[in-house]
Amino acid sequence: LSLYEQLKEESDALLAKKAADSKPIIVELTDGQKVPGKSWVTTPYQLACGISQGLADSAVISRVNGELWDLDRPLEQDCSLEILRFDNEDAQAVYWHSSAHILGEAMERFYGGCLCYGPPIENGFYYDMFLDGQKSVSSTEFGDLEALCKSVVKEKQPFERLEISKETLLKMFKYNKFKCRILNEKVTTPTTTVYRCGPLIDLCRGPHVRHTGKIKAMKIYKNSSTYWEGRSDMETLQRIYGISFPDSKMLKEWERFQEEAKSRDHRKIGKDQELFFFHDLSPGSCFFMPRGAYIYNTLTEFIRDEYWRRGFQEVASPNIYNSKLWETSGHWQHYSENMFSFPVEDDVFALKPMNCPGHCLMFSHRPRSWRELPLRLADFGVLHRNELSGTLTGLTRVRRFQQDDAHIFCVMDQIESEMKGCLDFLRCVYDVFGFSFQLYLSTRPEKYLGDIAVWNQAEKQLENSLNEFGEPWKLNPGDGAFYGPKVSHKNVIHTFSTSFSLVFRDNRKDGDDKARPVIIHRAILGSVERMIAILTENYAGKWPLWLSPRQVMLVPINPSCEDYANKVCKQFTEAGFMADADLDSSCLLNKKIRNAQLAQYNFILVVGEKEKMTNSVNVRTRDNKVHGELPVSEAIARLTLLKQSRCRNAEEEF
Repeated sequence: LSLYEQLKEESDALLAKKAADSKPIIVELTDGQKVPGKSWVTTPYQLACGISQGLADSAVISRVNGELWDLDRPLEQDCSLEILRFDNEDAQAVYWHSSAHILGEAMERFYGGCLCYGPPIENGFYYDMFLDGQKSVSSTEFGDLEALCKSVVKEKQPFERLEISKETLLKMFKYNKFKCRILNEKVTTPTTTVYRCGPLIDLCRGPHVRHTGKIKAMKIYKNSSTYWEGRSDMETLQRIYGISFPDSKMLKEWERFQEEAKSRDHRKIGKDQELFFFHDLSPGSCFFMPRGAYIYNTLTEFIRDEYWRRGFQEVASPNIYNSKLWETSGHWQHYSENMFSFPVEDDVFALKPMNCPGHCLMFSHRPRSWRELPLRLADFGVLHRNELSGTLTGLTRVRRFQQDDAHIFCVMDQIESEMKGCLDFLRCVYDVFGFSFQLYLSTRPEKYLGDIAVWNQAEKQLENSLNEFGEPWKLNPGDGAFYGPKVSHKNVIHTFSTSFSLVFRDNRKDGDDKARPVIIHRAILGSVERMIAILTENYAGKWPLWLSPRQVMLVPINPSCEDYANKVCKQFTEAGFMADADLDSSCLLNKKIRNAQLAQYNFILVVGEKEKMTNSVNVRTRDNKVHGELPVSEAIARLTLLKQSRCRNAEEEF
């Protein structure tokens, strides 16, 4: 703190000198209006106040020339300015990052350990801390931590930014070996920034909210243990999660949503409906019970049906490969720590974490001609990834999984049309689920394979296909895979790659007839396991008919009708339905119907003496809508049509 105070005094003096030599600048606002300012004096917050006090009060952060900028940091030159509120995605990340610093300050004061990383995440933030002597965090301490956080908020501690030399920072953080590691291993520039709020000084790029008082409602809700940078051979850290909002109503709404999410948790529904389970003897590998396997197989069959219409050919490829293959593909250099590898005689082999290298071997096993392109190979092969045990989370993070994986081998000028086909495929599948999606174009990262000119051409074609697709998309600069740019969202990734030296004969042009194909890696569901988790929670276990593991329940009115119920149940089963009959004679009719509804059987078919005589069933739904008596053949025909249509509301459409 004393070293910081000294450096802050020097920095303030330098800023005052720059302010004394200030020059007029022009600031362009989002509505096109241009307002005057002074370099090294005028701040975004001052300009926001000039527009309206309401805007200034609700402002979280600003964007200056496209770069996020502290509201109290003086502008340096002519620029564009955008004031961001909490409803903006970037502003939320800043808000939660600032909240992480408040939590970090409370953790330092409460535990006295060494802070590590404290980033914003998709919903909220966390802070990692190293505690000596194998100490751990307990949820019983959350109340004390929240009380400390509230006191920090009440003090309205300003977030101060300071740029300091790496050498000086190593002295400043010599008490914390983790911050020193970050400085030595991650910081490649002569200087970097720290932010201070109250007694907390932290390595941080920023930016942040103006002061801690801007965090109006905050909750600590979870803790876990983790490893330094996710590496199991490094120190164990304690992680504490939090969430915050600009008003208490938003926090209450979040808490209400969390309660709803608990009831929808796919792990709970999977257990209650006997769909799947996990076992300590095979961590991260799911055991799908018969009803869960039905959902799994129905999803893959859905994609298979689309494959035939879209010119994909399904293949089956090996699970285990020599490490030489992964060296060729680049995965061994970039991904080997996430692979299960083992010695076989004098070589090292590994379980495949993805299908692409195997498909490349399929492409190259014989000479190929340009007439075969585009070649679309699809594979539901089993994949394994060595995820850390602490990160395994139900079906959303597993070690064993399958993807609706495909690779399109094509020439460069086919990328755009093939991507249009992939995006159309995506929209078709997601329309069936009732899902919307946000697309991202992720461009070349710092470390990449291949020719930069090829990257540029591929990125341009991906951009063109996105523009023609007509759905909104966002740019994710530098977030592409090491082997190619990608168009992605939560579950689907389309990436372009040239990592294998594949060739095909192209005698359309003079000279050397050998040309290199490019590869589009494509998945629609992504991981089938993860998609089942998403669908389970989205439908809250109330499955649409075509996916439902419990489609039809036959309910006999009395024991004399049980044989008839069994006969009709068999007819539905032979017609391809997941059908059961409730033959529990100790249970009254209304209780049987209620049990079937609670178990989420889409249709309950009641049969009595009348139905037995007329070869019919009395149809009702899980939502207790009674459709009345129908011949068995007609009921089967109607339900078959609804099932084939993959209608989301079959009970209403019956």
